[in-house]
Order: sequence, then structure tokens, then C-alpha cells
Amino acid sequence: MYGVCGCCGALRPRYKRLVDNIFPEDSEDGLVKANMEKLTFYALSAPEKLDRIGAYLSERLSRDVSRHRYGYVCIAMEALDQLLMACHCQSINLFVESFLKMVAKLLESEKPNLQILGTNSFVKFANIEEDTPSYHRSYDFFVSRFSEMCHSSYEDMEIRTKIRMAGIKGLQGVVRKTVNDELQANIWDPQHMDKIVPSLLYNLQNIEETESPVGSMYMNLCALPVSSFTIVLGEAKTWQPQSTGGIILKGKGAVQGGRALSRSPSPLQSADKEKESPAELAERCLRELLGRAAYGNIKNAIKPVLMHLDNHSLWEPKVFAIQCFKIIMYSIQPQHSHLVIQQLLSHLDANSKSAATVRAGIVEVLSEAAVIAATGSVGPTVLEVFNTLLRQLRLSIDYELTGSYDSAGNVGTKIIKEHEERMFQEAVIKTIGSFASTLPAYQRSEVMLFIMGKVPLPSMHHPMEPVKPGENRNRLMQIMLLKSLLQVSLGFQCSNMLTALPSSFLDPLLSSTLMEDAELRLFVLEILVSLIDRHDNRHKFSTISTVPDIAVLKLKVDKCSRQDTLFMKKHSQQLYRHIYLSCNDPCNVQAHYEALYALLVMISIELANEEVVVDLIRLVLAVQDLALNNEDNLPAYNRCALHALCAAYLNLISQLTTVPAFCQHIHEVIEMRKKEGPYLLPEDIFVEKPRWSKSVDQIDTELLFLQSKVSEVLGGSGYNSDRLSTPYVPQLTDEDRLSKRKSIGETISLQVEVESRNSPEKEEKAPAEEITFETLKKAIVDSVAVEEQERERRRQVVEKFQKAPFEEIAAHCGARASLLQSKLNQIFELTIRPPPSPSGTITAAYGQPQNHSIPVYEMKFPDLCVY
Repeated sequence: MYGVCGCCGALRPRYKRLVDNIFPEDSEDGLVKANMEKLTFYALSAPEKLDRIGAYLSERLSRDVSRHRYGYVCIAMEALDQLLMACHCQSINLFVESFLKMVAKLLESEKPNLQILGTNSFVKFANIEEDTPSYHRSYDFFVSRFSEMCHSSYEDMEIRTKIRMAGIKGLQGVVRKTVNDELQANIWDPQHMDKIVPSLLYNLQNIEETESPVGSMYMNLCALPVSSFTIVLGEAKTWQPQSTGGIILKGKGAVQGGRALSRSPSPLQSADKEKESPAELAERCLRELLGRAAYGNIKNAIKPVLMHLDNHSLWEPKVFAIQCFKIIMYSIQPQHSHLVIQQLLSHLDANSKSAATVRAGIVEVLSEAAVIAATGSVGPTVLEVFNTLLRQLRLSIDYELTGSYDSAGNVGTKIIKEHEERMFQEAVIKTIGSFASTLPAYQRSEVMLFIMGKVPLPSMHHPMEPVKPGENRNRLMQIMLLKSLLQVSLGFQCSNMLTALPSSFLDPLLSSTLMEDAELRLFVLEILVSLIDRHDNRHKFSTISTVPDIAVLKLKVDKCSRQDTLFMKKHSQQLYRHIYLSCNDPCNVQAHYEALYALLVMISIELANEEVVVDLIRLVLAVQDLALNNEDNLPAYNRCALHALCAAYLNLISQLTTVPAFCQHIHEVIEMRKKEGPYLLPEDIFVEKPRWSKSVDQIDTELLFLQSKVSEVLGGSGYNSDRLSTPYVPQLTDEDRLSKRKSIGETISLQVEVESRNSPEKEEKAPAEEITFETLKKAIVDSVAVEEQERERRRQVVEKFQKAPFEEIAAHCGARASLLQSKLNQIFELTIRPPPSPSGTITAAYGQPQNHSIPVYEMKFPDLCVY
């Protein structure tokens, strides 16, 4: 019965007759528009027939494809497209299934133009918002097929370019269709992301391919924007087979078909799209994909990128890897940046035993990503980021020293090149600085404290284990960590240094200035300069010189704040002491003196008030005495360098204080040195070929800065003349014993004694008591007896206050108060009239000798003095 109906056209169902009528006798005539309008009206009037229409169109298209009737194939796809865009009813899902089946049929074809035709239809479908949800539709085939098209290796370059661009557009369509629909297949699953992302990266990587020229009308189909529902077809179409097996759609003019067309592109827009290359299209698609990624999907989108870079060895040139992650960082939402950084850190840990060039590439990408993600924080686990980088730094040092990734040194392990490991270490240090530059001041201070805690110092009980001759692991760790700390400190600015630089950080940092290694001490000095320099004045003092007028330097100077004053009250003496001891090192070279000079200048500019200025002048005059007396047998160059350092600093501080008499004295000494002792000025010492004199033991008084003269001229301008006339004497601490500097320790112990070198009378030291076994035994027994007596006395006091009458207790407390007041009166009397100073006498302004005394709170007492 059905066969008879098929033979007689009048007995066939109406929808089949309407479908048959849209096909002309000659495919070159194109779609019959009047009949297509009838078919569309019928589909809208009887939506229940839409699925049958789709099935019948699909049947005809399959038959035409198998018979190579490509003109009718194009007409069938055009009809499907118009029906799909015109009809939005409840039964649209079955029609879509037929449509997708036809698209899949075209994509499976070996003909490039059929693949492109199917892709264009799918892209139009992807831009349609469906009114009814679909629960069973799957796009797995399309993801796989479009990804395969992205990797096309067709012989003809022009056709290969078209196929790849079609594949990219198809993937873009799949993403748009599924990314915001929870009922559709989850495109963010690893099984899909592992195909989509590498396909886009593959086309990004192959940017050397030439742009395809604008040729056939098929390319116009490929070039249409995905937001446009325009179908471009020639009025007079002629299909001709090519030698490559493809087809060309010839014709002139273009018409728009379908009622649901939204808009057509402008000629300028179409031209731009036609010129677009696969790399540009892939980048646009990747940006769109990442821009749609939610918080939980970032990991699945980034992991394929990392695997692609691993599989194709793209970390070593690192140019493409950096380009990829720049696209990623600029495309994702800013609050998701730390997820990308965490993925990179995890990947770095996973490749901890890879080649140094690979790890360096990952670290370089991290550095670039950190700069882009400069939003004030790199996530909730800031210290975890730095801990990972420092761990990689330590592993790299181990690899460099052992020469193998395997600590056991088994045979067959990969040989490590030291210069590659050094390159990786420098990359890690640079990355640490990049991360730190994105942090606010309070987090950066935490990072500096964290890094400082990793530095192996003698005071921290780190054993110094030599690994091979001339080198040790701890020294390399010290160098790398201090380099990292220097990178973090660059650009560090905070209003309250007291909280930003706590004692737990400054104490170990300053103790590092006493280490024997000259390179380490130089790093510490540079770190201190960077921390104190908050107005970017450091580069103006890169060299030491006696500037005639500091106005040419255009210094940025602010008034010392209350927080800075509190900081200096707490840490000034510690800073002065380490500067003094650093000057007394015979291993110092020009770089050390330049860093010391910069440190003195930065303190004077950033943290100085009147009291600090006085202390700095005393410190520099003490350094001059250090070079003059030479108790530690410094070389001649170092002594001349200290004199030149003092001259340069006093020249600067005299201009900052703007005291005319002080400036005149400094200027006179500098001019005298230019005539008679140029080797005492920085212009002769701190040059490429320094000139110094070995006869620095005998320097005329006219060539020295006199403490008495400085005290006199500054005292007349309101400065504390008593303090200025008191020589600076550093204190001896346990830190000096840890620094292993016996000569400095002996020098300080001699200076701690309350006596002056100029004093004619010196007290004789009491002979030291001989310590024997009996003495120690007696001391132990006596201490036990004293503890028993103290315990009994406390018991009696408690019992007395519990049982004694109130009047007796009040009388006892009154007597103790009177005793306390008398002691206070004695202390006040000693403070007002202190004992004679061991510094001797100086001539006052009126020509009469006047005693200057050291205040009680500044007097230095021997260590065994009991209060």
C-alpha cells in the first residue's frame, strides 16, 4: 500500500509533497522560495508534523550525499536551517535530532566543503536559544569531530586552513550551546576539555601558516560571524568537481533566506572576518571559553593547557607558554587568578625532577601571571606560594651540588648542568620579586619575615656541612635567600616601619652583617637600604662623592613622622652598632663602602630627627677614629676608604642640617684634603683604579674632622653639644661571639671600659680571681643556702601580713616609702651633678676649661658589675 502511494504523488502525505516541491528540477536553480514559504507556514501551523519533515529532509539529504548530488545537499541544508530558525514549538527537539543527524552526516564526509557546510549549519543552530529543554541530547561526536578538524593535515594549505577554521568555529558553537545550559552535557568535564583546549592551542601554535585568500562563496560561509544567522547563497549556483575532490560554489550576488534572520554583517565586518587566521580565531575562541568558566571549572580548563605544553616541549622556549597564560590571565575573571597560580605551582612541584630549562619556563610563566594578577593578593595562601618557590630553590641547590636528581646518586641518573640550575635559581628569585610586588605592605613584611626565617645563620644552630671542596649547601642557601629577600624589599613602602619591620625580622637580618662572607654582607646592606628608601632616592647615591651642592640631586625628603621616631628609638643603636662593625671589616671592597654610604644617607633622609643626626655624626667620627688608630690592622686601602666615606657623608649631612659654621668646617677640611691628601677623598679612592697612600698613620690635624670643632659649631645652633662631644662606643653582645670576629670583640671589650685614650691616669685592673674546683663547689653550696633563706623570708612576710595588726603594717609601709624617697633623692642628685667624664676637658666658647660628663644612662659598665 505504501509503495503504491509512493508512486502516486497525489496520494503521498502533504508534508512530503511540500518538501519535494522545494527542490527544483535542476539544482543550479537553487531553492524554490515560494514553495519554501509554504513549507514553513505548514510547519508553523502543524508543529506536530515538524519531526516528520525533519526526518524526510534527512532521508533525502542522505540519499543525495551518497549519490554525490551536492547541489541538492546544499538546498536540503538551507531548508533545514530556515525551518530550524523559524519554528520554536514543543516538538522542536525531534526536529533538532534530525538536523544534528544531517550535520553529523556532512561532518563524516571526506569532502572538505561538505564538512564546512555542516559546520556552518551547526554554528547557526548553536546561536538559537531553544524554548524547550532537552534531556538526552549529546554533543560528544561534535566535540571529537570538530577537534579532529582543528588538527587537519590536508595537503592543500588553503583548504587545510578552511577546515581548521571550521573546526574552531564548531568548537565555539558547542561551547556556546552547552556552557550555560545545565540540562545539556557538561562541556567542562575533562573528557571534553582534553579535546577542546589542545585543539585551540594547536592552532595558536601554528601561526606561521599563511592566510587563505578570499575565493569561493564557501569561504564566505566560513567567514560569517557566529552571531549572524545569515545564509549566503548565490542566485546562480554551479557545482563543479575539483581535482582535489572538493566543490566550488560559483555565482554572484547574495540573498538572505529565512524569516528569523537577526542581522547581516556590514561589508567592513565581513572583510575583517575573511582576513582572520586560524590562530586569531583560536585565540578569540579560547578567550570566550575561559571567560565563561566558573570558579569550579578553572582547574579542568587549565590542566589541558599544562599537559599540552608538556607533551609538545613548549616550556623551554617559554615564549608560547607565556603567550598562552597571558591570554588565560586576561580572559578569566580577576577573582579566579589565584586558581591559575595554584595550578602552576602544583605543576612546578610535579616537575621538580624535570630538566632545569623546563622548570625555569614554568617559573617564568608564574612570574608573568603574578604581574597580571596584581590585585593586592595572590590568594588566601600567600605564604604557601613563597614556600613552594623556596622549596624549589633548595632542591635546585641540592641538584647543583650533587649533580643528580637522585640524592642517592644511582648510576644512570640524568646529569645536571650547573649553569642551567643557576639560570633556574635566578628565575625563581625573579618570580619571588614579581609575587611580592603584587602584595600590600603588611603581607610583604610577613613574606620577608618568612624568608628570613629560612636563612641558615650560626645563631639558628644550622650546621655548616661542606658538600664538595670550596662550597657548602648553607652558603648557597644564604646567598639565594638573601637575593630573594632583596627582590622582595625592592619598592617596599610603608608608613609605619615599626610594625612592618619587627624585631623578629631586623635582629637576624642585622646579625647577618657580621658574617665573614663578604658577598652575604653586601646583600644584607643592600636589603637595609631598600627597606629604608621609601622615596626612591637610592639611585642618586649609587657612587660616593663630595657633592658641592646637593640641590642638584633633587632629593625627596619628608619630615620624620612619629612612627619613624619610635622606630629609631627602638632600633637606632642596633643599626649604628652594625654599621660601625661593618666598616671595620678588612674584606670590604668598593661595593661595600658604597652600600654603607647609601645606608647612612637613607637613614639621614628618611628617619632622621635632631637626635638621630647627632648620633649619626658621632658614629661617622668614630669610624674616622677607627681608621686613624687602626687597632685591627686594616689595610691601607680600607683605611683611606673609611676616611673618604666619612668625608662624603659629612659633606652631605652638613648641607642637610644647613648650619653655616658646620658646612664651613667640612668644606675647609675637604679643600685641604684636595691639596695635601687627595687619597682621603672618594674621588681618588672609589674609582676603577684607586690611588691611595700607605702612609696613613701620620695624618695632619688639618685633614681630619675634629669632634671638638663639630661639637662647638653645632652646639651653637641648638644641637646637644654634650652628646656630640661624647665619642661613640658600640656595645659588646653575644652576637659578636657568634660572628667569630675575635679582633672586633677584643676592640669592643677594651672600649667598654670607662676610660679615655687621652686621659693621663688609668686605673689598674684588678687581677682576675682564680677559679678552682673548691670555688665552684662553694658557689653551688652558697646558692642553695641563699635560696633557703629567701624562701624562709618570703614565708615570714606572708605570715606577717596575714596576722599583724593594721597599724603595724601601715607603719612598716610608711618607713619603706621614706627609704625609697631618700634613694630617689640620691639618684636625682647624682644625675644633676654627674661624676667627671673620662673624656677629659675641652675648651668652652669663652676659652675656659669645662668638664663634659657622660650621662648616667649612657655610661658603659663592665659585664660583672652588679646592681
